[in-house]
Amino acid sequence: MIEYEAVLTRAEHLEASGLMRAGVGRVLDMLAVVAKPVRLSYRWRPFLADPNDDMVLETAINGGAAAVVTFNLRHFLEAAKTFRCRICAPAVALQEIRSLQ
Repeated sequence: MIEYEAVLTRAEHLEASGLMRAGVGRVLDMLAVVAKPVRLSYRWRPFLADPNDDMVLETAINGGAAAVVTFNLRHFLEAAKTFRCRICAPAVALQEIRSLQ
């Protein structure tokens, strides 16, 4: 959650989302309500160039996530092939969520 907050409150992400810092906090509060705890293990680290990305990937794989949703598609493409996980942009994930409603 701390990593999400740090990334989502960057100026470029606030601008892209149209949210203010308080809005990001509310979104993360809602996410925390539905999130399930996932145990981290370090069997294959380091895999990605950024250690924070490794943590996100590892959590997604260990937690059985349907997808990793990220602005950072380029860094996760190799992981998608190796771990057979779906990587998608936030706009795509939002479109899919909205289509379910």
